[in-house]
Amino acid sequence: MDKTLHDLGGILLSGLPTVFLIGILYLFAKALYITPLKKVLAERDRLTEGAKKAAEASFHNAESKIAEYEAALNKARQEIYKDQADFLGKVHAEQAEMVKAVRAEADTRITAAKATLAAETAAARQGLEAQSDVLAGQIADSILSRRVA
Repeated sequence: MDKTLHDLGGILLSGLPTVFLIGILYLFAKALYITPLKKVLAERDRLTEGAKKAAEASFHNAESKIAEYEAALNKARQEIYKDQADFLGKVHAEQAEMVKAVRAEADTRITAAKATLAAETAAARQGLEAQSDVLAGQIADSILSRRVA
């Protein structure tokens, strides 16, 4: 058993430099690779989060700008609709005035035509009454002259 322990101690003693070298290699790798890599990853995460926050802020800013533009667009549309309504109101008022003027002129012409027609009718009646007396006399003379003859 002594020999086994002695051999085991020899193996441990010969493996000790390997363990020591692995420990130094671990510390060296940790100092040169792992720690800077952790720092780079942490910085990347910080920058990524910052970029996400900036993108969200930009998105919210864009949404507020869109809302402002839509409000301005709606206001402009309302002004245009109001201007159109005012213009159409003026056009309708002008058309109503033109219709009134045309109606007044038509009424004047109709009144004048009625007066002219009434005058012509009266003249025609007088002419017919005068002719009827003459015709009645001629008819009477014609009838009486036949009987006499």
